[in-house]
Parts: sequence; structure tokens; C-alpha cells
Amino acid sequence: MRKLKNSELERLTNDEFKKVTKTPIIVVLDNIRSLNNIGSVFRTSDAFLVEKIYLCGITATPPHRDIHKTALGSTESVTWEYAEDTLNLLDQLRSEGVEIAAIEQAENSIALHDFVPKKDKKIAIVLGNEVKGVQQEVVSNADYCIEIPQFGTKHSLNISVSYGVVLWDLFNKVKN
Repeated sequence: MRKLKNSELERLTNDEFKKVTKTPIIVVLDNIRSLNNIGSVFRTSDAFLVEKIYLCGITATPPHRDIHKTALGSTESVTWEYAEDTLNLLDQLRSEGVEIAAIEQAENSIALHDFVPKKDKKIAIVLGNEVKGVQQEVVSNADYCIEIPQFGTKHSLNISVSYGVVLWDLFNKVKN
């Protein structure tokens, strides 16, 4: 085996990225405080052709050097928008036919491996604050909650890790 050089990776340019068909997944960041987490979400979203990111509440917006540190330029490729109120945004998305899934540990949640997205339906996944998680009113407003089964003592993952796990799983389910 040989590691590939950057020139061998066949990366899209930002213009090509904007034109390519996106994965029908929207990401909603609900009051994320860590600029590094925000940047990581952008970078992971770029990797899997996410349609759009909404930054809500106290979630910082680009340009910011600490977001850029982990985003590595993906704030220029991935479409994003700021929305002050998460609930109003979810109402808007639902009116556009988007289903809402909070990524949270909750009563009647669906284990990620059991979740099957509906064909030809866009899904918005909501990730919450690093300490408090997704706001209860947002969880109550979601169509369903998806939970990542965990088996250790912490039952808590960093949001950028949770996002990577969930996005990888959903990407594979949507594309296959």
C-alpha cells in the first residue's frame, strides 16, 4: 500500500462542489458553543455533500479563525445560513416537506442502526449544545429522535463525533 498524494484525491473545486447533486440531508446546529465543533461539522458536511447547514441561537458563524481552523475552507463550499430561532426554522423546514430528527437520548428514540430514512424525503438532523444537548422544546417538536447506542460509563459523545457517526450512517442509507 501507498498513501495517496493530495493531487491524486480527485477533489472537487468549490465551484464544482456547488454544482454537484447534494445528499438530501440538512444539518441544524442548535446553540453550539465550540467554534472547533462548528468547523468540524462544516468539514464533515463537505465530505458527504450535505445540502445545507443552519447555525442557530448562540452558534457562531463564519468567518471566524477558530471555525476556519477545523473547517479548512469548507465554510466556502458548504451552503450555510444563520437562523436565530431553532423552532421557527424547524417549522419552516417542515412546511417545505423536510422531516426533523433530533440526535438525542430520549424516550422512544430510535437506535441509529434501526432508523430507516424515507425514500425521496429530505431530513434535517438537529445537534444540540455540548452541555445541555438539544433543547427539550426542539426534541418535542421533532418528528423523531435518533440515538447512537453507547455502552460505556459516559453515554456522551462530542457533537462533532456524534455528527460523523450519524452522517456516515445516513449517507450510506440514503445513497443505497
